[in-house]
Amino acid sequence: MSKAAELAALIGSQTALSNRNLVFNGAMQVAQRSTSETGVGGSSGYFTLDRWRLTGSAIDGRATMSQAAVTDLPGFANALKLDCTTADTSLAATDVFRIQQRFEGQDLQPLKKGTSSAKAVTVSFYMKTNKAFTFVCEFDDTDNSRTNSQQFTTSTSWTRHVLTFAGDTTGKLDNDNARSAQIHIYLNAGSNFTSGTYSANTWQSRASTNVNRAVGVGNFFDNTDNEVQITGFQMELGEQATPFEHRSFADELARCQRYHYRIEADAANDGIIGAMANFNGTSSYAVLPFPVEMRTAPSAIASSDSTFTFYSKGETRTPTNVTLATRATKANSEIHVDWSSSLNDGGAGWLRAANDSCLIGFDAEL
Repeated sequence: MSKAAELAALIGSQTALSNRNLVFNGAMQVAQRSTSETGVGGSSGYFTLDRWRLTGSAIDGRATMSQAAVTDLPGFANALKLDCTTADTSLAATDVFRIQQRFEGQDLQPLKKGTSSAKAVTVSFYMKTNKAFTFVCEFDDTDNSRTNSQQFTTSTSWTRHVLTFAGDTTGKLDNDNARSAQIHIYLNAGSNFTSGTYSANTWQSRASTNVNRAVGVGNFFDNTDNEVQITGFQMELGEQATPFEHRSFADELARCQRYHYRIEADAANDGIIGAMANFNGTSSYAVLPFPVEMRTAPSAIASSDSTFTFYSKGETRTPTNVTLATRATKANSEIHVDWSSSLNDGGAGWLRAANDSCLIGFDAEL
């Protein structure tokens, strides 16, 4: 695209020149949980790249999901990659495998969905596959159980796919921090999703037309040679796809930390997690502030007690119990540590990593 064409696209989009991409981590820069996860496909969840969720149901096929380096698409350094490792050539009716991003309702109010002024939305992304596939992109309104699906065909070279979804005058989206909509890329599906009639760019009731949602989709799991790479994912108001909005790593990380925040301490450098005060002879407490306000008070995960140590007055101890988020808010979380031997009341010290397996994580995902 020429510079003049890029400018015309921006002007014609009738949207802001910055902060126009409603997708977070569209350039696949942030991977707090892991850069690679094997055996995905049998369950749903967030495994590697932040904000990108896999939904897998009843599938026998398996894949490796990773943050892959990109060397042949100027302007992009990373991609979400799926590599088929176990084939599934006979799909059951309920099978489905999708890449998904979920959205808060309050972030989608500019769409004016459910009004006579409803705006179109354009989704664009780069995809590269080992062979030509027909996949399906779906805009799914979860507040009102309405969907709109469109097919696209992939290539063995990077191809930018552009799909415009018509404005929907039926069904307003809730103005809150809960999930109101999601974008799906179907990589396969059973007859419960494919046995209907394909009608491109048509809003339909999901309750009565599930069978129309992924008509014509191929099967990513039909061969262990199969792989999919995707990057440069953008969703914006209007009927015109504009050039991908690149954001800094720091900006994308902060956006992702609203939903997931993780500390993986480096034991080689003392791995300080936080300062703690001794409440009584066998318990200590700390408050861990989050770098950004989370979507809601999060749930928490932690590695085993043996991965932590407590250092106070020249003495190092191993905790018997590490408890997180018992009094968590959107802004911070309590850390409570129990000890097998007594400490001085009111004393202070540092909670540290005992080894490189030490981690604390907080989830406020949609």
